[in-house]
Amino acid sequence: MTDIVFFHHLLGLTDGVRALADELRAGGHTVHTPDLFDGERPATLEEGSALTRRIGGAVLDERADAVVADLPKDLVYAGVSWGAAQAQRLAQTRPGARGALLYEACLPVTGEWAIGPWPDGVAVQVHGMERDPFFGLEGDVDAARELVDIVGPERGELFVYPGEAHLFTDRSLPSYDPDAAALVVRRSRDFLDRLG
Repeated sequence: MTDIVFFHHLLGLTDGVRALADELRAGGHTVHTPDLFDGERPATLEEGSALTRRIGGAVLDERADAVVADLPKDLVYAGVSWGAAQAQRLAQTRPGARGALLYEACLPVTGEWAIGPWPDGVAVQVHGMERDPFFGLEGDVDAARELVDIVGPERGELFVYPGEAHLFTDRSLPSYDPDAAALVVRRSRDFLDRLG
């Protein structure tokens, strides 16, 4: 059994994010789903982005840090889109991480925008759609390729799905792709089982 902390996207802790977490729980894992927006549910990505600016990046980071402070060190950090950035930040900066599941986003691990180097021994699996305007067309897929190259084939995987939807793993949204999401769940469970 693996302990996972799973961060939501810019629309908040939706029913679809909860459902994806439940799919991971069904594999026998403990999944924590903090609500970094304190119950707010933006209607659009633009409203979600405005909310993060209003709350402030430092405050949101503090909220995420407070959540994991009470959890074991050997976590798997997971997140969807904006939440994947939180997951990646913690996987890279909080000692003891076992792995990261990054859905529909990936930050650079080298260059001027990088948080810092990827920690030795921390496994990663990244999922996104090839023509997703944020993941496939804004450079996240390139960052994911570089990250997987750095981690190596034993501990790093990138899965790119056909399509152009963003938030395709959230069943509560029109962008949901049930076939691709089912593959994401299966591959994520395999990843978690290997971490065992």
